[in-house]
Amino acid sequence: MSDRQDCLTVSNLNANIRNLLEGELSNIWVKGEISNFHHHSASGHMYFTLKDDASEIRCTMFRMNNLHLNFKPEEGMEVRLYGNVTVYEKRGQVQLKVGMMEASGQGDLYRSFELLKKSLEAEGLFDKIHKKKIPSYPKKIGILTSGSSAAYRDIINVLNRRAPQIEIILHSVKVQGIGSSQEVVSGIELFNKDNSVEIIIIGRGGGSIEDLWTFNEEIVARSIFQSNIPIISGIGHETDYTIADFVSDLRAPTPSAAAELAAPLREDLLLILKNYKSKMLRNLHNQLEQRWLLFDQIEKRISNQRPSRKIDIQFQVLNQNHRRILLAIEKKHSLLSKKVNYLYKQLSNLGPSQVLDRGYAIPINERGEVIRSSNQINVGESFRLNMAKDGIIAKKTSDVKST
Repeated sequence: MSDRQDCLTVSNLNANIRNLLEGELSNIWVKGEISNFHHHSASGHMYFTLKDDASEIRCTMFRMNNLHLNFKPEEGMEVRLYGNVTVYEKRGQVQLKVGMMEASGQGDLYRSFELLKKSLEAEGLFDKIHKKKIPSYPKKIGILTSGSSAAYRDIINVLNRRAPQIEIILHSVKVQGIGSSQEVVSGIELFNKDNSVEIIIIGRGGGSIEDLWTFNEEIVARSIFQSNIPIISGIGHETDYTIADFVSDLRAPTPSAAAELAAPLREDLLLILKNYKSKMLRNLHNQLEQRWLLFDQIEKRISNQRPSRKIDIQFQVLNQNHRRILLAIEKKHSLLSKKVNYLYKQLSNLGPSQVLDRGYAIPINERGEVIRSSNQINVGESFRLNMAKDGIIAKKTSDVKST
């Protein structure tokens, strides 16, 4: 029989088993089918069995690890689990403590997602320098989503509530499945060709990575990047990220949030206008006050300088100068009048009539010309002598030489 010191308690045995298992079987991937699934409502922990055709193992996924799952685990679902093998010592039960869970096939999709993301990021498609500014007050918004989807109804409800004045143009497309990515690309190209909207919202509701894969396609990413119209992506839930989110000019966590980012709240606009109005009235009031103060200062300055008195003095000076000018003109006129009268008398004394009155006569030939020299008339030629009262006809008989 073995020594008592070699005998382990059940607790020690389970602890040793746990240490061995956790040391050898940690950070492993296991695949299988979910069975006996239970999501504890109070704690948030998940308890289930993972099985295959030949065996099974109990699994636990604590709330902190399952909080960000992008799908809901269900009975019979094929999954891949990442975690550590441990022992629940109280019962001696081997179990898998799950850190991550993927639906079957998701691993390949995630790897494709990461590869494309790194490739496009290296090309610069995610750089902020390429992000187009979202118009603050759009008049028309284009929507790319399924016209029959809840996402479309959410977008419409938000836009109609926040900004009923905005015109909404829907281009209904498939958002998952075969051909959906090409439809999204065609929709983007159509909006850009028509150039009739100022913002494009690309939206769809939440789902698994497979459901959202349309928006992880490279052709969709490049079409978003090449769009001349700013694009807001509202795809899935807040925890869902697609390649389209990284390329778009603005990412919204949900379709409703995308609508909120695209359309300013009407009440906010009215408040902004009200504030502008108040600011303008205050500025106008301040300007008027400044003008009135300036007017008062000018009026006070005018009052202190007494311009009316200055004007009266200037009028007096002007009147005095006016009288002086009139007197000078009158005096000058009198002097000139006397001088004119004197000259007139002088000219009168020298006039032909005055000369004739003094006994002189003026000889005039038959042609009516004044005879100033004897040479102007021949001997025997008649001429007229004009005198003061009358005249006579005379005839030249001879020349008389001057003495």
